[in-house]
Amino acid sequence: MAARLFKGSEYLITEVGKDDIFTPEDFTDEQKQIGETTEQFVINEVLPRRDEIEHQDFTINVALMKRCGELGLLMIDAPEAYGGLDLDKVTSMLAAEKISQAGSFSVTYTAHTGIGTLPLVYYGTDAQKEKYLGKLVSGEWVAAYCLTEPGSGSDALGAAATATLSPDGTHYILNGTKQFITNGGFADLYTIFAKIDKQQFTAFLVERTTEGLSIGAEEKKMGVKGSSTTQVILEDAKVPVENLLGEIGKGHKIAFNVLNIGRFKLGAATTGASKQAIAEALRYAKERKAFGVPIATFGAIGEKFADMAAEIFASEAVVYRLAGMIDDRLATIPKETPDYYDAYLQGIEEYSIECAIAKVFCSEVLAHVVDEVLQVFGGYGFTQEYPAEGFYRDERINRIWEGTNEINRLLIPGTILRRAMKGEIPLQKEAMKAFESLMSPDFVELDETVPFAAEKALLANLKKAFLVLAGSGVQKFMDKIKDEQEVLLAAADIAINIFAIESAVLRAEKIMPRLSEARRAAVSAAVKVFTFSATETVGTAARKAAYYVEEGDTLTMLLAGVRRFTKYDATGLLPAKRCLAAACLDAERYLF
Repeated sequence: MAARLFKGSEYLITEVGKDDIFTPEDFTDEQKQIGETTEQFVINEVLPRRDEIEHQDFTINVALMKRCGELGLLMIDAPEAYGGLDLDKVTSMLAAEKISQAGSFSVTYTAHTGIGTLPLVYYGTDAQKEKYLGKLVSGEWVAAYCLTEPGSGSDALGAAATATLSPDGTHYILNGTKQFITNGGFADLYTIFAKIDKQQFTAFLVERTTEGLSIGAEEKKMGVKGSSTTQVILEDAKVPVENLLGEIGKGHKIAFNVLNIGRFKLGAATTGASKQAIAEALRYAKERKAFGVPIATFGAIGEKFADMAAEIFASEAVVYRLAGMIDDRLATIPKETPDYYDAYLQGIEEYSIECAIAKVFCSEVLAHVVDEVLQVFGGYGFTQEYPAEGFYRDERINRIWEGTNEINRLLIPGTILRRAMKGEIPLQKEAMKAFESLMSPDFVELDETVPFAAEKALLANLKKAFLVLAGSGVQKFMDKIKDEQEVLLAAADIAINIFAIESAVLRAEKIMPRLSEARRAAVSAAVKVFTFSATETVGTAARKAAYYVEEGDTLTMLLAGVRRFTKYDATGLLPAKRCLAAACLDAERYLF
């Protein structure tokens, strides 16, 4: 039976079933094998050299990239015609998750395979792919992506770099400075964005040996020290006209489409990093004693592990649900379709909202996890002798690159509202229904025979809360709502947590029948623990939004609706946390 295809953001206005989502428990043997290959490479070949990498011996990074090429780990997203494997997004995300355990080297790898290589894959001519792609998928060359400038970070289209056609028409002359370029110090091929005649934002493929291109000093960074981050300086750099990538003036399409995948892949990588961090803390908590007993026996420590494990369960569910959604849509596009990659990128663009959700949610789960992990280690966590300190420093960048979390939060409701105004999703009609339910409370009793009935009823109500508040915001501000960032940020937090709760609940429901009784108890506990905390986040965001958009009697009505729509009976929360904590400590690793 064909997979049910959902539009981007459609989860907010429709009911999704357990059979509509992909979960990590659905991995094929081939996917598991690639995940295992990646993990063993990290354990056996990267981690033994981690100290050297952290001290910026980049010859090791380059050598390890060649080794990745030999293992096929650079080929996953590349077309078969140029030496790639052209595998699905589930496999690509699993490799990103496993490579994340490599610390700084994972940044080298992910930048190369994602934003470094994909512009060429998606937009390159046959001649460009023939010339460069084989070198990139073999690891002979390393790639970098040059968008950010000293004066333009989140405002990528405000770039000042220029490109001017030479008098003889054979070259473009590029001038400008690119900032914070990952792999900048040793890359062989750069995708560089510049404005032709200071107006037409365009991408170029630029080789390291190009006359007029030079590399700045390595940045002195707080974290991911073993990755290269430099300026790329262009001073009358001569780039052959045949190295123009895509269409003149259409560089924004390349930048934004590639960033969608980058955001999605970052969600997978941060999920993997969360798993690694909690495992270290679990082992430490069982060994470290205070007051004569292991600190793992303390409720204050156990609660931390329960909260972390529940969040990671949801983070993982978000990543692979989205991977399945994208793969299902891409599978409907025949490979022989004219302009295949145009259709392919439209398929990914459909889920730009969910890509932003994955980036924000998973990176913030990791932020919470590493903070709690350091706390478990106590004073030792603040020293470089133990891994918590490194986890803490390395995490921080994830909320900044691939678009800051603030930019991504604004993108989520902003894109939803734009699509609604175009008639692509019936948001207004659904908002009216939600308003009606706000005025007429229902008294439907839960059917306890339905798995996770309380959580499903809650989700239906949380979706109503989003629709009511979004509708109120549009009604008050009309088309100026795009400038009301505080309102949009609150709406984003509601939308993000709805997707995360739903992903966790549906994953749990889908996998329950195949689990042992003990594992079912742990999964049920994870759902309860996460749903409670995420609903508290939604409640806070919804109350803020209500105060932002209404006043007087209407505000009173909205706040009453928020209270009703965010009501969740978490009876048994403490036993659930203790069950989950005990299971994690017994396993000494991320449980699921």
